[in-house]
Amino acid sequence: MATNVLRNIPSVTELLENPKLKPLVDRVSHNVVVDRVRSMLDDLREDVSKSSGDSGLPDISELAERIAKRILEGEQPSLRPVINATGILLHTGLGRAPLAEEAVEEMMAVARGYASVEVDLESGKRSQRIAAVEGLLKQITGAEAAVICNNNAGATMLALAALASQQEVVVSRGQLIEIGGSYRLPDVMEACGAKLREVGTTNKTHPHDYENAIGEETAVLMRVHTSNFVVVGFSAEVGLEELVKIGRRNDLPVIDDIGSGAMFPLDEYGAAGEPVARESIAAGADLVLFSGDKLLGGPQCGIIVGRRQLIEKIAKHPMMRALRVDKITLAALAATLRLHRDPQKAMQTIPLLQLLTTPIENLQNRAERLAPQLAACSGIESAEPVEDVAYLGGGSVPTQQLKTWCVSVRPENGNPERLAAALRAGTPAVVGRVQQDQLLLDLRSVPPRDDQSLVEAVAAVTASS
Repeated sequence: MATNVLRNIPSVTELLENPKLKPLVDRVSHNVVVDRVRSMLDDLREDVSKSSGDSGLPDISELAERIAKRILEGEQPSLRPVINATGILLHTGLGRAPLAEEAVEEMMAVARGYASVEVDLESGKRSQRIAAVEGLLKQITGAEAAVICNNNAGATMLALAALASQQEVVVSRGQLIEIGGSYRLPDVMEACGAKLREVGTTNKTHPHDYENAIGEETAVLMRVHTSNFVVVGFSAEVGLEELVKIGRRNDLPVIDDIGSGAMFPLDEYGAAGEPVARESIAAGADLVLFSGDKLLGGPQCGIIVGRRQLIEKIAKHPMMRALRVDKITLAALAATLRLHRDPQKAMQTIPLLQLLTTPIENLQNRAERLAPQLAACSGIESAEPVEDVAYLGGGSVPTQQLKTWCVSVRPENGNPERLAAALRAGTPAVVGRVQQDQLLLDLRSVPPRDDQSLVEAVAAVTASS
């Protein structure tokens, strides 16, 4: 019986001529369609061979439709735009800081063709790629020089490899951080050849702890901003100015890893206590390390600013080439830095800072306007505006709470997890947070331009369920 059924399976040529598959040959490619057809036919033959009864075959039209669906699903990219309704502004899983339009335009301009990455167009001679952003970084931070690499973890490895290979780096025990992705500061030091010399205790470190640890093998004193945890209660730490004094007395450079890379104070907007790069340089830090894609609001990269002599040593290290950034990152960073020359303009044009500084009354008004629109979607039992708490970051600065307003959505089937999953798989993809048997769509992390798309996304998935 199976042999007779197998004879009735259409050929690859027959399926390719079907109206439901033929347009995909031009839209996708001939090779991809042929490959998917053959794969589907192989699966069908295997199912028929294993079947003991006469289950029959789908007709050629139905089979072509199945194959077309599989092809279109396979062509859907895994990296897609997302509406971030989680309330986490710097969401690592969602790409951290969105870029300003100016940065996107600069990226597109250099991505389309060639660019003056390492050529001085005026002289025609070879130049350094850091020239695209170094002047801006010097202007904004007050540093003598700068260098850029792939991310802040890379910046830490690069700086320590260049300045402290086979020598000691003195760090407070309370600053030996571990962040997402198994990044642990002691392991990073070991990987780049530096020797960790931890001082003080978990909750208290004093100036004399650093002084007593300094010896012939000491190469660097390092301060690390503990952005993903806070020690409270009976605690003490050595401030940067005091650490710089100790470094000067002992002729040792001081590295200040500030992490999130604020360019100006943001305390009044909820990002309390985040170190500012210019202030670290002014306090005497020899090198300041920070991320480009956090509070700076730019592309992923690691930025090192500081004394020219040290920067030049870092730039000449063999690891520099392995960690350097491309023209697209340089273009986006340059555009972002130009906006930062005017803090007011930065807050008005850089998406991360726009979201961070949005007045709470604005969020409440939007939530009250969106709630009835979402409640009107089929399959939605209720949608109510609710006040809640958002966060600046997840893995980084998770303690920085921000006031926010959300729309609390309850589906008629009573399963918010299922609704959340459907929204993640939709177009556009929407990522919210499930909390206390409700799906919260947090507007602190949603730009106003996405409000209507949010409603349409919910309407689309509830109408099809």
